[in-house]
Amino acid sequence: MSTRRRRYGLLGLGPLAYAALTFVWFSVPAWLDVVVADFGLTSTQAGLLTGAIPLTYVPVALFSGVVTDYVGPYRAIGAGLVLFESAQVGRAAADTFPVLLALTVLVGIGGTAMTFGLPKLVSELFPPAESGTPSSIYVVGSLAGTAAAFSIGRAVLGGPLGGWRPLFRYTGLAVLAYAVCWWLVVRRTPLDAVRHAVDADDREDLPSVAALRRDLARVLSNRSMRLLVVVGVVYLLVTHGLQNWLATVLQSRGVGAALSASLVSGFVAAQAAGTLFVPTLSDRLGARGSVIAGCATLCSVGTGALLFAPVPLAVPVVGALVVGFGVGGLSPLVRMVPPELDGVGPELTGTAVGLVFAVGELGGFLGPFLVGALYDLTGTYAAGLGVVCVGCLGAVVAGQRLPV
Repeated sequence: MSTRRRRYGLLGLGPLAYAALTFVWFSVPAWLDVVVADFGLTSTQAGLLTGAIPLTYVPVALFSGVVTDYVGPYRAIGAGLVLFESAQVGRAAADTFPVLLALTVLVGIGGTAMTFGLPKLVSELFPPAESGTPSSIYVVGSLAGTAAAFSIGRAVLGGPLGGWRPLFRYTGLAVLAYAVCWWLVVRRTPLDAVRHAVDADDREDLPSVAALRRDLARVLSNRSMRLLVVVGVVYLLVTHGLQNWLATVLQSRGVGAALSASLVSGFVAAQAAGTLFVPTLSDRLGARGSVIAGCATLCSVGTGALLFAPVPLAVPVVGALVVGFGVGGLSPLVRMVPPELDGVGPELTGTAVGLVFAVGELGGFLGPFLVGALYDLTGTYAAGLGVVCVGCLGAVVAGQRLPV
């Protein structure tokens, strides 16, 4: 088999790994009403449970990214699969809220290895100028897993399997089987044999404290990385803020519950379209920063269309689809840019993407929190959506200043 085919064969396993993660990640939100009833959770506990994984990224992501740079994408992805499948099986047997919460945090820890292992894999297999389509492929896998948790896990498999606990157990075991498959494949395909650059780096096999501090200092002192962090904060602010509240916002505009749920699916589909189209466009244009600014502009304009109630239904619907397309384009771009930045490159991709998500997930938490909190204060969703809309302008400016 040619080297190119082996690269794409490895890449083809990436979307399945990411889909497995997001299926496990969103299994609890998909069954939240049942889990709340079974455990007798308060609204605060339910919110903590559903927000546990994004919050886990804040303290863990940067360290996980640094370690990924040292152990390599093969080990990072394999370890991530084992961690979150073990947590999923454990959640099926959890009998108290603290145990369920702790295992959900473990899903987040395993998730960081996946989030940074896949960009690292792409940076090893493909040169930066050709990374657009490969990055789109695995990000689409994450969207498919999210949709499947609701449309297949809850609606199709839950009943025949006997509820959420058997579903969690069997899906966890399925991920374990996939982890075994991953390890078997990568053992037969040494990374040195398929790496796009034949020069293997000469870094230490295990990171010392001094090496960790050196790599962190290099990334943190990089001006372009600071701009990319701004983009990451906005990307996650929009993604979590709107994806969690969109159905409720549309219902407040008079849209029925069933139609609102369908429109959320449309939002996810628009994300997939942006994820597939935008990186390829940025490859052809050779102007990642300008494309990032364009995507952030779409997010701002689309969110603005949701602000005002007395407008035809088509306006907020189109606005939601525009936001979905824009944020879908940002998703792979924030992962693709670090290998192209001077002072970062493929060598520090894991560390750099870890920084983006470590800080960015603060936006992931603040997005849904601000929309809800400002609604309690003002009685309207316009206030929170306005914050999201203005925040997008920060990503427009940051994207224009990125030197890529």
